[in-house]
Amino acid sequence: MTELDFIGLTFVNFRDHPFPDGHAHGFRWVDLKSFRFPQGSKDSDLLPAVVAHEQFRDDYAGGGVDPDGTRHGPYWLRAVKPGDYQPVTRAEATHVLTEWANQHGSLPGPLEDALEATLFAAVNTASRLYRLRDLGRDAFHDWGGVHIDFHEFVAIDDDRRVLTLFVAADD
Repeated sequence: MTELDFIGLTFVNFRDHPFPDGHAHGFRWVDLKSFRFPQGSKDSDLLPAVVAHEQFRDDYAGGGVDPDGTRHGPYWLRAVKPGDYQPVTRAEATHVLTEWANQHGSLPGPLEDALEATLFAAVNTASRLYRLRDLGRDAFHDWGGVHIDFHEFVAIDDDRRVLTLFVAADD
């Protein structure tokens, strides 16, 4: 199996960037986990490698990564398969993420800048993008409905040999 080397985590919390009306418009955030992959890796090896990685064991609800965890986002870990990631275009990913980010109105400048430097940079430099399909309520773990919105993508940047797993969500 292809080995991924975890590079690091970037977290953008909307609460750190108050809106002009003083509200953060919900508890929204973006979590980006970056990994280095070997040159010549194929997507058919990279997607299983990220799903199998310890960093994938994250419920995205404040608990962080649990190496022995059984949850991934709102889903049971066992329910998420590499084939559940479907190819999307840069335009499709940008549309979904822009609509999600701006659902309560225009973003404050510093938040917009933070999202451009992190989230949209990963989208814009990707050679290929994949989106985790909605696995349905049957795949939810015991408290899996906590997220209002949950958008998960994998960005593969061949030039830098970096795979970025990112989640944009509300809770």
